[in-house]
Amino acid sequence: MSGWCMLLYKEVLRFWKVSFQTIAAPVLTSVLYMLIFGHVLEDHVKVYDNVPYTAFLLPGLIMMSVLQNAFANSSSSLVQSKIMGNVVFLLLTPLSHWHWFVAYVGSSMLRGLAVGLGVFAVTVWFAPLQYHSPVWILVFAVLCAGLLGALGLVAGLWSEKFDQMAAFQSFVIMPMTFLSGVFYSIHSLPPFWQGLSHLNPFFYMIDGFRYGFFGQSDVSPWISLAVVSVAMLAVSALAIHWLKSGYKIRG
Repeated sequence: MSGWCMLLYKEVLRFWKVSFQTIAAPVLTSVLYMLIFGHVLEDHVKVYDNVPYTAFLLPGLIMMSVLQNAFANSSSSLVQSKIMGNVVFLLLTPLSHWHWFVAYVGSSMLRGLAVGLGVFAVTVWFAPLQYHSPVWILVFAVLCAGLLGALGLVAGLWSEKFDQMAAFQSFVIMPMTFLSGVFYSIHSLPPFWQGLSHLNPFFYMIDGFRYGFFGQSDVSPWISLAVVSVAMLAVSALAIHWLKSGYKIRG
């Protein structure tokens, strides 16, 4: 087995051994969101014609779970390795920066998608979902999981301790996720906040993913795909550059 495959296996095993915490707990959190918001707002919010609010909510919760867990996997793994000092053992191997990138981002994608499938499997019974374009669903799920895995790698390289990584997650990832239209359509917002929402790349991830289910979206799915693809290339380029230069992992 090649080196990058071993590193990928190690990273997958790292989160799978504590799957109750890394997979089951996020699924439970999403179910609670759905029960609370769905129960309270079902009869008060109408977004798309012939689409109940709970059904509208489910794709947003699935994608939110994918994004948050893909980010958490690569960022926490790298920061933990840096703090414990065992990152030096990886530096001694002949693994290239590409191997690191593929292993860390690949394992993050697997965790994010596993949680997303778990949320889908548990919540799909609560509301009837449509499947307008399964290809769009798959493309956005994979692309967005990869983007947040790469972003987590950037955050892990930048962070030198857990509180820096926690600050990145609390002040960047969480606000951008919750303000991306998971629980609402941006058309329900005042014009100023609608314009601000269009500057949030997470909005395009949620909106494009939701289009795959209902065939309706706040912006064209092609625009969402373009924004997410450009963001993926930019974040991946930064992560690969930092890995190649040994940013904050080589003395």
